Amino acid sequence: MRRLRFLFLSLLLSFAFTFCGKTVFFATAESDTVYVGGMSAGFTLKSGGAQIIGLCEVLSDGGMQAPALQSGLKTGDKIVSINGISIGCIEDLNKLINESNGKAVKVETERGNETHIISVIPAKDKISGKYKIGILARDSVSGIGTVTYITKNRRFGSLGHSVVGENKKELRISDGTVYECNIIGVSKGIRGKAGELRGAFLNDKPFGSAEKLCSCGIFGTISEDIPLNTLTSVSADSNKATPGKAYIFSTVDGVSPQKYEIEIVKVDKFNKENKNFVIKITDDELISQTGGIVQGMSGSPILQNGKLIGAITHVFLNDPTRGYGIDIQTMLQE
Repeated sequence: MRRLRFLFLSLLLSFAFTFCGKTVFFATAESDTVYVGGMSAGFTLKSGGAQIIGLCEVLSDGGMQAPALQSGLKTGDKIVSINGISIGCIEDLNKLINESNGKAVKVETERGNETHIISVIPAKDKISGKYKIGILARDSVSGIGTVTYITKNRRFGSLGHSVVGENKKELRISDGTVYECNIIGVSKGIRGKAGELRGAFLNDKPFGSAEKLCSCGIFGTISEDIPLNTLTSVSADSNKATPGKAYIFSTVDGVSPQKYEIEIVKVDKFNKENKNFVIKITDDELISQTGGIVQGMSGSPILQNGKLIGAITHVFLNDPTRGYGIDIQTMLQE
């Protein structure tokens, strides 16, 4: 289940680190005791700039113009500054472009691992009277995932895998907001096509902040308003994980996680792609509701013998009852 289903993206859909100057925390023996997740969450992630998702023309008094296309800007470029002034959101970009009054601006972009500075001459839009460069852009993405665990110091880990954009590259974020999410429907998974959870963000109930997105998932801090005393505390330890019966916690209806039986088919602790478990859904109720693993269940915690050993990450398209899971130690090390 590789993809998060994000707005503006055709894809799926959940600690401790140095990230944008934030403090580093490392997993210790004390932090190996965590609270089990399983609740769905709505993620709104800011990219720290304005990513071009399309090029278009500007209707000016002189006819149709395409400043961005003609200057060499490309779909997928992320605009990080205009004339040396950092861009935090689309509003910043539009303001600086309009203030150019038609004079050439230096657009700094990130394209893959390269930085480019491109000169663009904005065109005055005949209808709005504002200067534009002819792009469609976004500064954030949104989607649904599942929280895997919460530590005693209110750090959370979720999703268990990276998020990939339409350019097939991993997204990078500056920060984001996490909301409680109400699952209101399910598109069942069938052979050859992944299903998905459909949910509504409870925007009046922020769950916390997202601070890191990497190959192991989305990580951050939960709000002080979220009580922990109602959650189940377990040891996070995959060292004795073996093929056989196990359980997942996931939310496929409403807001409350439910326990479902699975079978661990294979354990590969040192898999370099974080495909440490092959699992099979055996719970008749879950199969009846979802067909197996669907988009949005990424991050669902896997428990065996009372210990948190990992999280669901992928679904097999040729068999939605089967999928991969990531080792919990890999997530905690992030």
